[in-house]
Amino acid sequence: MKILLTGSTGFVGKQLLHDLIDNDYQVRCLVRQGSENKITNYKDKNIDIVYGDTTDARSLDDTLKGCDAVINLVGIIREFPGKGVTFERLHYEGTANLVTAARTQGIRRFIHMSALGARPQGKTQYQQTKFRAEEFVRDSGLDYTIFRPSIIFGPGDKFVNLFANMLKTQQFVPVVGNGKYKMQPVALENVSSGFVKSIGQKNAIGKTFEIGGPEKMEFDKLIDIIGEVLCLPPYKIHIPAFIMRCMAEMFDWIPSFPITTEQITMLLEGNVCDERPFFEHFGIKPIGFKEGISQYLQI
Repeated sequence: MKILLTGSTGFVGKQLLHDLIDNDYQVRCLVRQGSENKITNYKDKNIDIVYGDTTDARSLDDTLKGCDAVINLVGIIREFPGKGVTFERLHYEGTANLVTAARTQGIRRFIHMSALGARPQGKTQYQQTKFRAEEFVRDSGLDYTIFRPSIIFGPGDKFVNLFANMLKTQQFVPVVGNGKYKMQPVALENVSSGFVKSIGQKNAIGKTFEIGGPEKMEFDKLIDIIGEVLCLPPYKIHIPAFIMRCMAEMFDWIPSFPITTEQITMLLEGNVCDERPFFEHFGIKPIGFKEGISQYLQI
């Protein structure tokens, strides 16, 4: 069985590509030319590379033919409008192009990664465009499954490692607001496993699964756990939200600035769900936060 995979060079994509190959799937990776070297095992006999971009509908002509299913992972966490990198273009238009290509080229199975918090009246463009992409998938007539993961942690993540590096270098961590908003980080392995298991499951068709880890914790507690694993007690500096917003607005144009105004908005509203339907449906054992990060964080 051959899977067309988008986002294969990203954080989730690399893990999912590995797991698909381990489960004897053939994978066709849709990548931008020059990005194939980010796939370390791309010369594997079960991997083939096609060049294209979900935001360019013409580049998808005939690229899906011969595949049995599509897995769409394309997404961004911040915009760079000057480069044409926007939530509207990547989340909505890219998904619409890929769905249309799947229908045109005779592919019925479509598995899509959205995000926890996606909703029509979301407070951010990130949430709204994620939801509109979901709606396009749901209205497509395809055999879809949609996943809405919370913040994902695992080797190479840009969330846990960001705070871990702060602790290693300075041992203090800036926290937006009071740090009481709740998070539900989920392990990369759990998310990837759900995608793989869903491919051949007819009872996953037409469903949307929210994915969170087994623990709902305040942001302050999350930082404490990272400190425990590193044996570096954190000194948390709580910065009023309005000050962080002002800083984010001032430095949003700098790619290395760690947070945007939209991310602050989503952070303060929390990010939790009922994780049980996902784990029970797919028979996956949830990995705890401390257990999971202990496997890859090093002092």
